[in-house]
Amino acid sequence: MRRIKITLAYDGTDYHGWQVQPALSTIQGTLQDVLGEIEGQPVHVEGSGRTDAGVHALAQVAAFSLSNPIPPENLKRAMNRLLPGAIRIFAAEEVDAAFNPRYDARAKTYEYRIFRGEVCPPIERRYVYHYPYPLDLVRLFDAAPLFAGEHDFSAFAAADDRDREGASKVRTIFSSRAELAGDRLLYRVRGSGFLKHMVRNLVGTLLEIGKGNLAADSFEALKSGPTAPARGLFLEDVEY
Repeated sequence: MRRIKITLAYDGTDYHGWQVQPALSTIQGTLQDVLGEIEGQPVHVEGSGRTDAGVHALAQVAAFSLSNPIPPENLKRAMNRLLPGAIRIFAAEEVDAAFNPRYDARAKTYEYRIFRGEVCPPIERRYVYHYPYPLDLVRLFDAAPLFAGEHDFSAFAAADDRDREGASKVRTIFSSRAELAGDRLLYRVRGSGFLKHMVRNLVGTLLEIGKGNLAADSFEALKSGPTAPARGLFLEDVEY
């Protein structure tokens, strides 16, 4: 068997997240259906992480094992011919049999996009959170770096079926910053790993700080704000 690593992008709007779910359209399920056609038998695809329903990816990483001798470049073309337009494979390569896209990842970067203009262009509406309301951006920008460092992010995570395993919710955030680019307020965070809804909860917290509803003196003093909508979130990069 050969181990294949792929880098892919997807528009998550019409999908119920990454992970296979019965009778629902998911990214993992769609990839497995296509690879099953190519391989002639079921193929299990592992991702670097599980994006939520409606979340997008610019460079998700996944891996699977095949017996088919098709060269990686031809496999990429074959997959793109069979996949719906919302999912595209940008790279495919053969890797060591032990490669695990989740456990071998050293860092991930997410970007959250908020449209600040009064009227959101229709072409943007699936990929931004439209929030034209007043915000103290200086407070918001100053608060974003408070998430950096090693912290227990339990307060910023949604309940997960992995909770029963008792895994630690301590994560290391290497960088956390927000900036204004035209009508877009962008929040970018790079870390060792992320919990369910964690980035969306960090964004919700920053918005509450910008609205003046939360103090922002230290990480320990922060409380999670409402979960920001999935449509503004992009998995931007996975590092190995």
